[in-house]
Formats: sequence, structure tokens, C-alpha cells
Amino acid sequence: MIDKNKIWIASSDQPIYMIPQMANRHGLIAGATGTGKTITLKVMAESFSDLGVPVFLSDVKSDLSGMCQPGKNSDNMQERIKYFGINNWQYKSFPTHYWDIFGEVGHPIRVTVSEMGPVLLGKLLGLTDVQEGVLAIVFRVADDAGYLMDDLKDLRAMLAYVGEHKEDYTMTYGNVSTASIGAIQRALLQLEDEGGDIFFGLPSFEITDWMRTDSQGKGYINILNSTRLIQSPTLYSTFLLWMLSELYERLPEVGDLDKPRMIFFFDEAHLLFKDCPPALVQKVVQIVKLIRSKGVGIYFISQSPSDIPDEVLAQLSHRIQHALRAFTPAEQKAVKVVAQTFRQNPAFKVEEIIGELKVGEALVSCLDEDGAPGIVQRARILPPQSLMGPSDEAVVKQTILASEFELKYRKTTDRMSAFESLQQVNAQEQEQEETEKQLKAKEKEEAKAKAAAEKEKAKKDKQKTDIAKKTLNSATSSVSRSISSSISRSIMGGKSTSPEKIIQRAATNALSTFLRESGKSITRGLFGTKK
Repeated sequence: MIDKNKIWIASSDQPIYMIPQMANRHGLIAGATGTGKTITLKVMAESFSDLGVPVFLSDVKSDLSGMCQPGKNSDNMQERIKYFGINNWQYKSFPTHYWDIFGEVGHPIRVTVSEMGPVLLGKLLGLTDVQEGVLAIVFRVADDAGYLMDDLKDLRAMLAYVGEHKEDYTMTYGNVSTASIGAIQRALLQLEDEGGDIFFGLPSFEITDWMRTDSQGKGYINILNSTRLIQSPTLYSTFLLWMLSELYERLPEVGDLDKPRMIFFFDEAHLLFKDCPPALVQKVVQIVKLIRSKGVGIYFISQSPSDIPDEVLAQLSHRIQHALRAFTPAEQKAVKVVAQTFRQNPAFKVEEIIGELKVGEALVSCLDEDGAPGIVQRARILPPQSLMGPSDEAVVKQTILASEFELKYRKTTDRMSAFESLQQVNAQEQEQEETEKQLKAKEKEEAKAKAAAEKEKAKKDKQKTDIAKKTLNSATSSVSRSISSSISRSIMGGKSTSPEKIIQRAATNALSTFLRESGKSITRGLFGTKK
């Protein structure tokens, strides 16, 4: 609630305020289950909205959706209002947008793989330095080739492509090992199983859509349904790290403003940091330290301050501590540590009071106008003006459908990106391989046919040579026989024929015989007849 241009959080013997100029110094709301942390969160979120500051909060238990409806009157509420002496109290609704990474109870939130980048993605996947280097090479190859990486199937396709063509990239980008490619693919499989295939894609979310006010100047309260998301720690970490990094990179340095540009509440923060990768903790610490100068405040809500890493806890200046139950030695020790973090109040012992606080009571310490921690006060938290519990599903659905973001983000788009481009490249490579294969087969067939033709020609040439030799031998033999026969007939016949005539007659007969035998031999050779 806004009073005197300050955020009225609680009252003891006097009102306790948070100064808007100091709200970007971050804070912590802690306490055991059922002590009133969620109500405190609602009261603060409502106050920031009235102040014109947009708010983001993660709804882990699905009990914050009622902020879009006015609260309901009751005897308990009347008693609390009377305690605070509020004369102009009114129940009212607040401008609200509902979001859900899975798109089930709100507008879907998506981001492209390229926007996440290899550094953040590598840290979230828990990759080694070598594997991170290979992932960076894959991103660089995609950038140089003009391949857009929107979703996980694009990244998987790029990993497979670079792995298959690693020899082509070694000299330009560095070594790419098959083992590293396999390790990255396995890590992506785990992220995909947790819903990463839904988170990565288009249309890409514009974080400035959270930084809006309505027509009356009230800041929108953006509620992220995290009931299912919190069960996927890797995906939740991915989203958180991207969101904070995006804010830090997008927003300019502004220093100290009259009021924050935006406030973030992370409920059940112990679930966030429970299985958080060390790289994420380091990144959160870095951003929490630096984002204050961007005009952004971050508030963690958890059961105990010990649930928050010390590096983060040291950055949380505003403290609202609800009751802690100390039933074990470890819990008693934790209570002592918590008590020592407050600026002590001489009126009571903080260590004793923490266990005595009633529901709706808290120990409150906020920074004063000079940025110094205020003396801790035991106080009662104001009641919320919106609906105390969750809103009706029909009301939430109507609010979602009436928002401009439903049309902007609901339908997914799948443009021509790395997956589709590489499919075409692979198809072209396969077509080229098939063409080369066909050419080689054709050349092989032509060579085979040529060899067969040459073999057949050689065979025919040999047959002709054999025929010629046979014909010549046969003719020679026939001539010899004819001459001998002619000479013998002349001698045996007793005729006085001159030798010249005998030889002439024998030659004539031999020539005739030669021609006749040659013709027969050639005919037999050509037609394959025996005789």
C-alpha cells in the first residue's frame, strides 16, 4: 500500500515503510511454511504496481493468481484493517498478465538457441571447458554459414553436421572431437526431456513486454506459473539465467532512480538453488550485484536464509523474517545466525522473538534514506487488497484470452533455420554422391564394354591370321603335289615333253588348285564349316 509516497509494508507501534529509491537494493522474505510469506509478497507486489513499477513473480504453489480480482471482505480482514487504522481501505484488482513456459496456464515464453548463446548454454548443461569450446565452434560455424538456430532440433542438426564434417573445420576453427559432440548431445537430451524443446523456439519473447504500465499508470504484475516448471530444475535455471542476463544486457545504466524500473520476486527460492549448477550460482551472484545499477530489484522468498547461497544473501538489503521453528540443534543454530544478521533492537532479543512470531507477524528491517539498515522491528504485515487465494480458472482464462500477448506468442512458428537448411544440404550431398556413383558405374560399364570389344577384335584378328596361315600352308602343299603329279605323269606317259612345258603345265594346275583350296579355306573360316 502506498502512503506518503512510500511503500507501507507493516506496522508495529508505528508504520514501517520501504523507501522506493532503495527498493532496487534487493531483499529477502523468509519464514517457515504457513507463516505468511506469500501474503507479504502479495502486499509488496501490489504496492509496487500502485507505484507504477512493473512486477514479475514466479507462482510456485499456484496461489498468486488472485491478484487480478478484488479481495473479499471477512471478519478477519475487518479486524486487520481496524488494527492498522486504515480509513480509506478498498478491495481492488491489479493489472495482471499470466505466463507459462509450457503454455498451459498463461502465454508461452520462448527464446531462440542463438539468443541463449554458447556461453550460457554451456554452463547450464554442465559442459567441460573442451566441450564448451566445441559448442562455441558449432555456433560460429552456424553464424558464418548463415544458419539460424531457433530450437533444439536446429542445434542438434548443427552438432551432427559439424561432427560429420569435422575435418573440414579443424584448420579454421579448431579440433572437434566426436566424444565432445556426443557429450553435448546427451546433455541436450536431458534438457529436452525437461521441456527445453518447448522453451526454445519462435516467436522469441521480448522482455520489455514485462516492463509496462496500464492506462492508469499502474505497473503490470506478470505472474509466471511455475508449478510444473519448478520440477524441471535445469529448465528453470535456464529460464532464470537467460532472463536476468537479458535484463542486464538490454537495460542501460541509470544509477539511483526515484523508483525501480522493475521488481522481480522468486518464490520458493530454496527449490531454485537446491540443485543449481555452480556456474548458475556464480552468474546469479554477478547479476544480482550489478543489476541494481540498472534500476532492477530482486527479492527471494524462501523458508530460511540458509537456503540462499551466501554470495547472494550478502546482496539482499531488505529483510522480512517470519517465524522460524527450531526443533533440532541445526535449526536452533540457524536461528542464531539469522538473528545476528539484523541490526539489533534493544527492546527485545531477536533470537527469542523469531520462534514466537504469529502468522502474519514478521521481523522487518528496511534501508533508510541514507541506505543504512534500519533497526529491526516486530510488526504485523498489512493485508492484501486483491483476492487472498487463487483466482477462478475461468477468470484467469478470460484474462489470458483478452491480452494482446495471446495473439503475439501463442502460435509457434518454424522458419527456414539450420535444421531445414542442413536437410537441403544433406539432400544435395546425397544427390551429388548418387550422381558420382552413377557416373562411376557408367564409366565402369563403358570400360568393360570396351575391353570386351577389344577382346573380340583380337579374337577375330587371330582367326583371320590362323585362316591365312592355314590357307597358305594348304595352297603350298597343293602346289607341290600338283607339280609333282604333273612331272610324274609326263615321265610315266613316255611323252617327250620339254621340261619347260612340264613346269608350265604344272604351274597352271597348281595355280588352279591354289585358288580352289584358298576359296574353300576362306569359306570354312568365315562360316565355321568343317569342310
